[in-house]
Amino acid sequence: MNDAPIGPEGPTSPLRTAGPLAALPPGTRLLHIGPHKTGTTAVQGALFAAKDKLPAHGVEFPATSRHPMEAVLAACARPAMMGDIAPTEKHWTLLLKQVEATGSRTSVISSEFFADAADDETVARIVRQLGGDRVHVLVTLRPLARIMPSQWQQYVQNGLRMGYEEWLHHMLRKAPYEKPNPSFWRRHRHDRLVERWSRAVGADRLTVVVVDDRDRDGLMRTFEALLGLPENLLQPVPDTANRSLTLAETEMLRKLNMEFRGNGLPDELYSQLVRNGAVMHMKNTCSPAADDLRISTPDWAVEAAGRIGAEMAQHIDATGVRVVGDPSLLSAVPRQRGPAPAEARMAPEVAAQALYGVLAAAAAVPVRHTAEAKARTVHQTSSKDLLRVLGHRCLKKLRRR
Repeated sequence: MNDAPIGPEGPTSPLRTAGPLAALPPGTRLLHIGPHKTGTTAVQGALFAAKDKLPAHGVEFPATSRHPMEAVLAACARPAMMGDIAPTEKHWTLLLKQVEATGSRTSVISSEFFADAADDETVARIVRQLGGDRVHVLVTLRPLARIMPSQWQQYVQNGLRMGYEEWLHHMLRKAPYEKPNPSFWRRHRHDRLVERWSRAVGADRLTVVVVDDRDRDGLMRTFEALLGLPENLLQPVPDTANRSLTLAETEMLRKLNMEFRGNGLPDELYSQLVRNGAVMHMKNTCSPAADDLRISTPDWAVEAAGRIGAEMAQHIDATGVRVVGDPSLLSAVPRQRGPAPAEARMAPEVAAQALYGVLAAAAAVPVRHTAEAKARTVHQTSSKDLLRVLGHRCLKKLRRR
């Protein structure tokens, strides 16, 4: 296989598609590995919301949080997001104990960070620790052209300072396609992801689901079918904190990242004040307007994504894994809406909410992670309480002076 991400142009052979979707055998441990930006947050939210209803149907959701991210990062030997708590083996051991406690019942574990497992040895160990032959891997996929803008703005939320078109140039045209984010192709060279995990579990215990963005409930219904759950048991949970940033919001954050790095501030401050302060508060209080500019991918990059998607579809077909959905979507090229205006502008109220989020975080959240800080996020705290704490801290500083 060519190591370069761009594949040859031209038609591809069609993938096989599965017939009616049957439930997995009782006692299966369904391992949903993402990757990122393929509906993972929606699935995790729906499963966690239905956690108490699942056992009546022989299914367990063993994690005690919607997304056991620290445990999975530890299992994959990956670092935490910038400034977040460092994952340790204790996190992973706890999740394994929770999975083991499900006994012979069917269970489901979901984290897009499993896609960050970089080598066969790590993948094989994860599968072995989660139950070996009982593990069935589920991979959810979307067109690469739709993933790229979402993944770039997510990287910006983790401190990236590079603009979108320059980032695309590095990911698509600048070999070895690893800077500034080596995780991108580890996650989104989807054929290699499928091959890596199918080597650990076998092609008969790996299912690829091609997500169709036109069918808003399709992914939930697929999970219900695989787990043998009643239809409509899994329902989307509104989550404003998971919305994508607009172009103006992302550019504001990117420029803030440049100032943050340029002044050598500690990563812990970024996690608390920027990502969990400014960005979180802005997402929870400001809904994008209809005329807000979205992140627009240039034509050359969209066409490259389509070619890569076609090549990945061919290689996935060759693995012999089960594919659910329309595989032609993997090379789909979204319709462009014409050239965007030269400058994206942010509404004053959005900037004000971002600034308030920083002040609120400074008042209410300690710099270091504690159990209390994780239990009570800034956007869940009332403005009255935040102002009271901020005022109290200011008074203490004045008295010391």
